[in-house]
Amino acid sequence: MNTSAVDNLLAQMRVAAAAAGLREPPQVAQTSKVDFANVLKSSLDGVAQTQSKSEEMQKAFVLGDDRVSLSDTMIAMQKASISFQTTVQVRNKVVQAYNDIMNMQV
Repeated sequence: MNTSAVDNLLAQMRVAAAAAGLREPPQVAQTSKVDFANVLKSSLDGVAQTQSKSEEMQKAFVLGDDRVSLSDTMIAMQKASISFQTTVQVRNKVVQAYNDIMNMQV
């Protein structure tokens, strides 16, 4: 599979995620250079935002707010849980890769 096909698939996945409300819609003008620190920070900010939204919905439901349903609260809690678990697994893989590289003999 060539690089342009992968980029096209990635763009389609981002549009689908934005349509599903999982992420903000992609920017119209994309740069060809990607900064790892910015991508990491935005991913962690997204996880934190998902968790805070879940906590707010939980508090509102417990306080008896009629605008917040149980199903919406449970869905938000599951989204927060899955995003956090994904972040932990990615961190574990990065640490494992770092350890593997550091243990290589040159």
